[in-house]
Amino acid sequence: MNPDIEFITSCKDKVLAGMPIDPSEAERLINVPEHSLQALSDAANEITRKIIGNVVDVESLINAKKGKCQEDCTFCSQSAFYKTGIDTYKLLPADVIVDNARVSKEEGVKSFCLVCAWRGPTQGDFEQICEIIREINDKVGIEVNCSLGFIDEEMALRLKGLGVKRYNHNLEAPRSFFSKICSTHTYDDRMNTNLIVKRTGLELCCGGIIGMGETRMQRLELGLDLAKLAPEECPINILVPQKGTPMEVQSPVSLAEILRTVAVFRFLMPRTILKIAGGREVYLSNEQEKVLLGGANGIITGGYLTIGGNSPARDFEMISKIGLEA
Repeated sequence: MNPDIEFITSCKDKVLAGMPIDPSEAERLINVPEHSLQALSDAANEITRKIIGNVVDVESLINAKKGKCQEDCTFCSQSAFYKTGIDTYKLLPADVIVDNARVSKEEGVKSFCLVCAWRGPTQGDFEQICEIIREINDKVGIEVNCSLGFIDEEMALRLKGLGVKRYNHNLEAPRSFFSKICSTHTYDDRMNTNLIVKRTGLELCCGGIIGMGETRMQRLELGLDLAKLAPEECPINILVPQKGTPMEVQSPVSLAEILRTVAVFRFLMPRTILKIAGGREVYLSNEQEKVLLGGANGIITGGYLTIGGNSPARDFEMISKIGLEA
């Protein structure tokens, strides 16, 4: 047998036996030659099917407060630091958000995430968010998740008390690359928020963006840090360069690199919902099935924060076509 395939198989068996792979094993996995890439994807798929099953987690989101963010993240068109031409608005009225949650549920989506573009909520904004969550619970009855930026322990406990299942706060980039994407807060700031989420008992959704100019080894660095956090969900976004941002001319990441990243993240986080998120429709087109059969078991449907996406009907059809469930 090919020695690379033997190694992939041994790592897969180790994970299926409940043991973690170590960083040196992960490094060899992410660097397997091109001719062994399919074997790596197949092994990641086997881990997913045997540990998690055939269900794909389908989530929708709403950009509940858009633009004019005071952080300078270089990938983000919502930053007030850049002239990107997007429309902006304050926190949407409760009835608009509740109606969006209702439509998502009617379309078959299982969870609905409230996302706000700010460093963190003011107390007034947070009270409005809490009231909106109560209304969604009372009038819709869909799983609610939140992505509200930096929060403290008291806020996290309030959200948990309202029945929020999961809180999203991505690391975005590896520690060694973080200074290239943001100067208004640090990697440790983001990590500390995630630790607050974990301490309060909310489920954690934490991932990042690939294709910002980081190296393959830096992607692995991010994966290793994420594995230490053991998030219940990990979204992998693929940078879609936004006009007016410092990354508007960034070269696209290849399908092979996406598949490597997803597969190795599955080896590192065998029980996590590994969600292929922003950019999948742009870069994967008809190859999205390869990622869902290569370690990923979750998607965001219906669009993202400032770019569109597949309709839920189209995504459910894709999932069914490859023999999976939603």
